Amino acid sequence: MTTTTFPPPAVEADQVLPQLRARGYAVLNAATVSQWAACALPQLQGLRPDWDGLPPDNFLKDGGRYRRRRHSCFVVEGERVEQVPHRSHWQPLEYNALHGGMERWFEPMLPDTVAQPVWAQLLRAVAGVTAALKRPAGASPEPWFIEAHQFRIDTTDGIGRPTPEGAHRDGVDLVAVFLIERSGIKGGETRVFEADGPNGQRFTLSEPWSLLLLDDARVIHESTPIQPLADGAHRDTLVLTCRSGGFQGLPV
Repeated sequence: MTTTTFPPPAVEADQVLPQLRARGYAVLNAATVSQWAACALPQLQGLRPDWDGLPPDNFLKDGGRYRRRRHSCFVVEGERVEQVPHRSHWQPLEYNALHGGMERWFEPMLPDTVAQPVWAQLLRAVAGVTAALKRPAGASPEPWFIEAHQFRIDTTDGIGRPTPEGAHRDGVDLVAVFLIERSGIKGGETRVFEADGPNGQRFTLSEPWSLLLLDDARVIHESTPIQPLADGAHRDTLVLTCRSGGFQGLPV
C-alpha cells in the first residue's frame, strides 16, 4: 500500500508571527529555525545524540513500552534563562484525559545538554515569540515558564503512539514541537485543528529541526501512530511548552 504524505506548509522567518496570528500555528523548516533562533544548524544537530539515551516513560496508562523521555523546567525573563529545581509534570484531566491528574516524575535533562549555549537560544526564541503573540506592544517584560520534554517514540510494541491521549491542547500559551529525527518509520503525521471550528490541516514533519508552533488557546493537535519499516525504528521530538504566571501544578 502506498502511503501519501503531505509536505509541511513552512513559512519564512518574517511570517512566523503573522501566521500564528492568522491561523493559530506556524511551521518552520530547519534553515528558518536557525535564522529565527539565531543559532547555527550544526549547534542544533549537536544536541541530537542525547535522544539515544532517554530512559523509559514508566507512566503510560495504556501499558505501552514505546515512549522514552526526559523533562526539565525553566524560567525565561528577557535574556535570562534559569533552570528551576526538578519538579513533576502535571496536567489537569481537562487537557489530558489519559494522564491528567497524575504527578509524573521523569528523569531530568542532562546537565551537558542544558549547558550548551544553543539550548538557551532556543528557549529565548520560544519565549520571545510567545510574548509577541500574547502581550501588547510595549508591555513590561514578564517571566515565561517553559517545560521541556525530550521524546523518543519507538516500535517496541509493534506501533508507537506519539500522542496516546489523542487530539488535545496542553493548557499553556504556546507549544513548540521540534522534529529531531525520523528513522525507519511510516506514519507520524501531524494534524492541527481549530479548537472551536471544523477546519484542520495534516502534514508530515520529516526534516531534522523543523518546527511546529501552536497557539494552544486556538488549536488542538495530535500525531498519528508510527509503524516500523526497519529495525530500530523511532521518531524523536523536542516539545517546549510556554506559559505565563507559573507552571501547571496540583491545585492548592
